[in-house]
Amino acid sequence: MNIAVIFAGGAGKRMNTRALPKQFLEMHGKPVLIYTLEHFQNHPQIDAIVLVCITSWIDYAEKLIRAYHMNKVVDIVPGGSTGQESIFEGLSRAREISKSEKDIVLVHDGVRPLIDEETITSCLASVALHGNAVTTTPAIETIFVQDEKDMVGQIFNRSRCAMARAPQCFYLTELYQAHLQAQAEGRDDFIDSAMMMQYYGTRLYTVTGPVENIKITTPTDFYLFRALLDAQENMQIVGL
Repeated sequence: MNIAVIFAGGAGKRMNTRALPKQFLEMHGKPVLIYTLEHFQNHPQIDAIVLVCITSWIDYAEKLIRAYHMNKVVDIVPGGSTGQESIFEGLSRAREISKSEKDIVLVHDGVRPLIDEETITSCLASVALHGNAVTTTPAIETIFVQDEKDMVGQIFNRSRCAMARAPQCFYLTELYQAHLQAQAEGRDDFIDSAMMMQYYGTRLYTVTGPVENIKITTPTDFYLFRALLDAQENMQIVGL
């Protein structure tokens, strides 16, 4: 099985919205989360989706799932107090429906609605070939380490740098075991699955995804999403 664990647990404080968490904000009458879920719902190789959600918004999410006929969503589980805990809750539910030690999990952000079918396919192929896949995009800005005194540290050659995005994909059993090891060691500070897996010795492989695969975190991101979405729709209209 190929199971997508979609993390939609953020409260969206940087969006400056009091009404809805960012994943439920609507664009052209459709919630951002639904745009994201549709890519996995419609992908022929995705067998099931586990949605991780803020506890107080689960009922609302369930209504959306029914309204938009997201029948691959097998369950909506409450998130934890951190992103790492929330992903573990999703992985735990995925383990319950898993049928094989070789089942693949794709961990994705509910607020990355511009992922595409080709990238999901490439990620699955990379896991089959290498054991994992971390979606990336090329770095287009200068990247450096900033020290504690706000001074510029080492500057990296950006032609050799990439930005980690999502989905991040692994064999479900391996990622689940890494989480158990982190819990046993009291580690709750991993930024994402890639950082955790690398820490525990996994050699990671990349898949280049679309540049527009942005994470909607701020109001600027939301407006950029609208512009990119409109551009995609316009290109379809003219047959490009």
